[in-house]
Amino acid sequence: MLTAFVRAFRTPDLRKKLLFTIFVMAIFRLGSFVPTPGVSYVEVQKCQAAGQGSRQLLGLADLFSGGALLQLSIFALGIMPYITASIIIQLLTVVIPRFETLKQEGQSGQTKLTQYTRYLTIALAILQSSTFVTFAHNPQSLFGASCTNILADTSWWTPVIMVLTMTAGTGLIMWMGELITEKGVGNGMSLLIFTSIAARFPGSLWSIHQRDGRWDTFLLVIAVGLLIIAAVVFVEQCQRRIPVTYAKRMVGRRMYGGTTTYIPLKVNQAGVIPVIFASSLLAIPGLIVQFQQSNPQRAEWINWMAANVVPQRSPIHVATYTLLIIFFTFFYVSISFNPDEVADNMKRYGGFIPGYRAGRPTAEYLRYVLNRITVPGAIYLALISLIPIVAFVMLNADSNFPFGGTSLLIIVGVGLETVKQIESQLQQRHYEGFLR
Repeated sequence: MLTAFVRAFRTPDLRKKLLFTIFVMAIFRLGSFVPTPGVSYVEVQKCQAAGQGSRQLLGLADLFSGGALLQLSIFALGIMPYITASIIIQLLTVVIPRFETLKQEGQSGQTKLTQYTRYLTIALAILQSSTFVTFAHNPQSLFGASCTNILADTSWWTPVIMVLTMTAGTGLIMWMGELITEKGVGNGMSLLIFTSIAARFPGSLWSIHQRDGRWDTFLLVIAVGLLIIAAVVFVEQCQRRIPVTYAKRMVGRRMYGGTTTYIPLKVNQAGVIPVIFASSLLAIPGLIVQFQQSNPQRAEWINWMAANVVPQRSPIHVATYTLLIIFFTFFYVSISFNPDEVADNMKRYGGFIPGYRAGRPTAEYLRYVLNRITVPGAIYLALISLIPIVAFVMLNADSNFPFGGTSLLIIVGVGLETVKQIESQLQQRHYEGFLR
């Protein structure tokens, strides 16, 4: 990886792209510390130091914002509205025939879906910022009972300005991500998420050292973390290659086909989406308990959730989290990879899997292989996601333990994809040919 970056900096064109990408990422991190108009930065810092319940309640959203959410900065919402909008549009392509038609139209249809994603991102940003500004008027619901008023100005127009500022910040982040994709290196949105998560790694590691105070434990955590990263890289690169042969056919005066290729089926075909879905659903009970915290006459089922579902050490929480990840892994794989569509495309262009007839037998074989691969992939996602909970129990670390869960999967996935793109561009610019 380091060799690829060194070679890239030696190439003038790639060096400009890398420097532009780093510049946009630096602006993104700078905006995470600029407070929203009407918010007292000093009081927010005091509330963050006093209360830790908010970090567990809004852990996923705060993780994707790089800590900007609980600081109420102009980039408080981060990239989360865009991620939610992208997932919703992707799910709607299965439900709405119009979206499915656009998906099959190629580049023009994809451009239209991207436009719908932008509109939905702004709508979700308005909704989420309005909800969060409502929380800001009652900071005890976010930071705990010890927090005082965090708004410097309580006039009626302050919430309107805060909502507009946070929504505009989300639109600016979306624009910066598209700039990186167009003029930089890698996928812009993924790199911004990578920046948000990587920015919290040093603080999370140092907090482990501060709790224990021993350097041997700190170094042991880093060593175990490196082993986990190596294992994640190995699994993320694993794939089942299904051979596909295309028969020769004449089109005009030219001969096409007669080649052999393969369909790569990754072990982790669903990526990090199941973990995001499961974490989002498990945050709902905590949100309900947080709203009813000041109510002296709470219902019995709320007390049961507060004692058995919300705590991360609870066996019910661990079992529910694991089952949700496994369920969403199969669900997302089933809607993102359609064996019938792949088999029809292969049949249309004269392709077949050796030993299987084109059409329905090919689709059944692909479905069989996909189900067998998804089982270890779902178990792998569940184990990686449980690492922060194990660290929370053994090391008394916070819920955003860096070497595990969503953060590690995103960092490794984005890092591998970015390095692959850099290497592909290096090969285009430094092709040596057969004679050296």
